[in-house]
Amino acid sequence: MALLSRELNQMPHSGPFQPDPFRILGFWGPGQAPPPGENPERPEPVVGSAAPPPGCTGGRTGEGSGSAVTRKTVQKGKLMDFTSTVIIPLLFGSLGIFALFRLLQWMRMRAYLQEAVVVITGATSGLGKECAKAFHAAGSKLVLCGRDSEKLKEVVQELCAVKNHRKNTHKPHTVLFDLSDTKTVVNAAEEILKALGHVDILINNAGISFRGTIVDTGLDVDKKVMETNYFGPIALTKALLPSMIKRRQGHIVAISSVQGKISIPFRSAYAASKHATQAFFDCLRAEVEQYDIEVTVVSPGYIQTNLSLNAVTADGSRYGVMDKTTAQGQTAAEVAQVVLNAVGQKKKEVLVAGLTPCLAVYLRNLCPRLFFTLMASRAKKERKAKGS
Repeated sequence: MALLSRELNQMPHSGPFQPDPFRILGFWGPGQAPPPGENPERPEPVVGSAAPPPGCTGGRTGEGSGSAVTRKTVQKGKLMDFTSTVIIPLLFGSLGIFALFRLLQWMRMRAYLQEAVVVITGATSGLGKECAKAFHAAGSKLVLCGRDSEKLKEVVQELCAVKNHRKNTHKPHTVLFDLSDTKTVVNAAEEILKALGHVDILINNAGISFRGTIVDTGLDVDKKVMETNYFGPIALTKALLPSMIKRRQGHIVAISSVQGKISIPFRSAYAASKHATQAFFDCLRAEVEQYDIEVTVVSPGYIQTNLSLNAVTADGSRYGVMDKTTAQGQTAAEVAQVVLNAVGQKKKEVLVAGLTPCLAVYLRNLCPRLFFTLMASRAKKERKAKGS
């Protein structure tokens, strides 16, 4: 620095002092060629300056590395700022909106079910009984239907014994009739309307299953299954439908089955009745939409009930065996809760089954040849297991 100061003081100049730093430091000025012997790429260092240590490439590379680190730091900071100012608030906002949506959905479902007149067939056991518990807890006015008066009374007593401090519950009304007798079905509908004035929700739950080969099954057995699973529910639906249309309000639920969508060997009468049920209520949904009447079809898979025990066989006798698939199925309480939610949310259709039955439904539509092959293989295995 002392040497540089002396050179500046000794330089002649006139007017304002304007030293040429390039000349002072050994660089050439703009537009001037470098002196002979000087490297145009890298000028010689000024006398007194320290040379870079061995292995060091000079200040420019260091500056470039520092700039790259700085850029990375800045970019990382911007990313963190974007995350904290945009992504996190957006995430929490989405969760808040979803929670608000579920709350409004729950409130609407609660208002829809509370004080609603709900008719449930097959309410003495299984899924029907669990549906009665679920809708009773929701504050609905129940009409329980069945063939056994003693079992109906037991269900009523069980429901009345449960106290709900959050909702006003009502003592259920009971109606005794047999779905397989269409005349008693019509009379039962008249009794229901006379007692309660109207029906808000009809749950067609009652049904009977079947086990047997087609070749050995008498036509009277096919008719019996169809009467209970198909003709009985549609007779009750038709009897109550005019009052719903008049009020322009109502909800009809059909408890169908996965076998209303696919057919399993040795279940011919049952699968046929459920296919007919599926088709009927699909048509009904389209026809009554103009009257603001809802139609929901629930298609469960295997449920832990006495359905297989009470199934009829090819000769009309009771099957009396708890199938392994039935014993390993969903509980009736779980399915009843699905039914409750489906009604409260006014869903058109619900498939309540495990992965395998659901895949079978899609396979039947997307690759029917493979589905038919699998069903034929299943039939062979079941014959072999029965030793026939």
